[in-house]
Amino acid sequence: MSRIIDSKKCNIVGENVKNARLMRNMSQKQLADKLETFAVYVCRGSISRIESGERTVTDIEIDGLSKVLNVSINYLFGRKES
Repeated sequence: MSRIIDSKKCNIVGENVKNARLMRNMSQKQLADKLETFAVYVCRGSISRIESGERTVTDIEIDGLSKVLNVSINYLFGRKES
């Protein structure tokens, strides 16, 4: 398995963010707006870049994403729930 720094992707959570967002029938704009209620300011364009792996994601943003999308941080990282 390649290390993330060897990859062209800037994050490993993007695909799972997108999947969780789509499961909730939420647009990228709606996700960005809901993140603001947790004082996490990420514009719609940045959501797109996170989902495509083109943008890094801070720990604060990952925490906010898990809360807004109602998924665990483990889910976002693609880890099995224990």
